[in-house]
Amino acid sequence: MSRASKPMSRRTLLGTGIATALLQTLPTEAQSPPKPLVLDDASRLNAVPVARHWRPEQVRGDAWLAALRAELKTAAAEGRPVAVGAARHSMGGQALIRDGVAMTFDVKPSAGAWIDVDRAAKAYRVAAGARWSQVIGALDPLGFSPAVMQSNHDFGVAATLCVNAHGWPVSFGPFGTTVRSCRVMLASGDLVTCSTTENAELFGLVMGGYGLLGIVVDVEAAMVENTLLKATYELMPARLIGPRMVAVLGQDNAIRMAYGRLAVDTKRFLREALLVTLRPVAGTPPAATSGGLMVSVSREVFRAQIGSDAAKSARWYAETVAGPKASSPITSRNRLLNEPVANLAGRDRSRTDILHEYFLPADGLESFLEACRAAIPRSRQDLLNVTLRFVAEDRTSVLAYARGPRVAAVMLFSQKVTRGDDEDMAVLTRRLIDAAL
Repeated sequence: MSRASKPMSRRTLLGTGIATALLQTLPTEAQSPPKPLVLDDASRLNAVPVARHWRPEQVRGDAWLAALRAELKTAAAEGRPVAVGAARHSMGGQALIRDGVAMTFDVKPSAGAWIDVDRAAKAYRVAAGARWSQVIGALDPLGFSPAVMQSNHDFGVAATLCVNAHGWPVSFGPFGTTVRSCRVMLASGDLVTCSTTENAELFGLVMGGYGLLGIVVDVEAAMVENTLLKATYELMPARLIGPRMVAVLGQDNAIRMAYGRLAVDTKRFLREALLVTLRPVAGTPPAATSGGLMVSVSREVFRAQIGSDAAKSARWYAETVAGPKASSPITSRNRLLNEPVANLAGRDRSRTDILHEYFLPADGLESFLEACRAAIPRSRQDLLNVTLRFVAEDRTSVLAYARGPRVAAVMLFSQKVTRGDDEDMAVLTRRLIDAAL
């Protein structure tokens, strides 16, 4: 039998009331430990607690630079490292630092979005956090296009420089080889302009330096004329595409953009390849729109590949046979570039997409693919796409991927958001890195 409750005295009642009243007047932080501020990258696999997350309201002028300088000074006084990001697709320990200060650079109309265009110099200057969609939006009406950008438009411009990324345009190295100059704020708060001719050593460290040696505040880069491009499709064994890509691009100066694809269905797994080259044709380019019905259809077909060899085979047929026959081979340069990675993103929160990229000499691509044919099917990872890109020699960046002409193999995997799949991905990644070396 339970013991009867003791009647509450006036003293007890009064004490309880005072304690409750005091508790209600205390700051929330004093009542319970504050929840840690946790950020993650696009993979949703690397949640990291941070001390502070700074998103500047303005991204131009003396006030913006003073605010950035003050944040760096505060972080230094607290002994906290600083990590800068934009779309946060980059993974790794440098992207978000435990108990550090995270900075996210966005360029929205409310934050003073800006882009300066110099038609005579064929160059544009833009804020570090500007997305490529904003650059295309500004250049397209003027008849221009970024000389090099990533193959999707939802990444940050300075982030593209800092990860040393490249894209489909040929006769160029990575984006940084088209950067005329950039302004960088050092940990000391000093603002430095650097390029291949001014503070060149710092420029080589910033290009591909992941923001570890300074924060890029704005970038001046080259632009080219936006033109109509006509696609040519060439199907071949995968063992031939590396040498073929280098040979064709070396012989035909008319080619403006190029990329390759590899089959990922079981029957043709990494054994059949498609090379697409694009050359300019006469005509006025239409406005660079994005999205539409066909994009929605493409997304559904692309996502249907997960766990379905039949869907992978159907997609390969669509890309190599049906697509080239049914659609016009002519499009504009900006239209090709004006697509977000989100257009092919999945909606299943139990899975995530992981992107690998390996830079290989043309004559070393086949041996790498042979290792992939052995390792990937034994893993839990679902390979959805392989894009091949040509990257010209990079003589500028200290951490260069392309010490000579390279073929970049960009591999998109789908995996479950589980510890087991994450550990399996780590094992596969080590095997593929070993194969690439």
